[in-house]
This record gives sequence, C-alpha cells and structure tokens, in this order.
Amino acid sequence: MMKHSRLFLLIALAVSAFHGCSIRQNVRPVESTENLTEVCVLKNNKVRDGFLKAYVKALRSKGYQVRILEENASLIECPITSTYSANWAWDMALYMRYAEIKVYKNAALAGEAIYDSTWGSARLDKFIDAEAKIRELTDQLFPDKPPLL
Repeated sequence: MMKHSRLFLLIALAVSAFHGCSIRQNVRPVESTENLTEVCVLKNNKVRDGFLKAYVKALRSKGYQVRILEENASLIECPITSTYSANWAWDMALYMRYAEIKVYKNAALAGEAIYDSTWGSARLDKFIDAEAKIRELTDQLFPDKPPLL
C-alpha cells in the first residue's frame, strides 16, 4: 500500500510540474461580425505602443476600419469597442508574457482572446514574435471579414 502511495505522489508531482510549465491561449470569437465594419480601440497607455500598432494593422488587414479612442473613453462610444492589455518579461531576452484583447458590443463582452505564458518559465517557445501572436489572436477573435460597402 505504501508503494502505491509513493507512486501516486510521484505521478501527481510530475503532472503538476508539467502543468505548471504551460503556455495557455484561449479565444472566444466575436459572434455575428457580418454587419461590423468599424472597431474602436481604447488606447492603453500602460502597454507598449507596438501592441496597438500590431493590433490596428491586423484589424485593417481583415478589412475593418479602426478608430483609436482615448484610454478613458466609454465602452458605449462605438457599437464595437475593444480593450487590450499586455506585459513583457525578461528571461535571456525580452518577450511578450501576457496579452489580453476584449471586444465589447454595446458595452457587453462579446469576445476575448488571452495569451498567457506566465507559467511557461522553463519553455523556450515562450519567445514568440509578438506581432505574429497579436495577428493570430485577432484572426481568431474576428473570424469573418466585414461586408463590402
């Protein structure tokens, strides 16, 4: 019986160690984007400018018009408003450690994308191209292109 307990403990420790070194990405796409042509983005002054530039570029490449709003603007300023947050860390090199994009439709959460490598400290695949990751998250958030006008 003691042998089984030790084996169970070793397996549990191995699983939790492996789970603790994970990179997570979860996207809940914005539904019904067929009448959506403009996305307003609330600027986040605490995040590197490159994030906003990459996000705007990704949205425009999908055919959306983008309007940048000041950080303190209301979520009801536009029918579709997006917020973002991100941070970087240093581990042999600077890398994007966490990114979150939320999309609101009439101030109600309509979709979100989260990339989280905060638990991936031992993984080398945490060193991603931030612009490519932002594009990937945007493509998953907005799977459809807007209608041609």
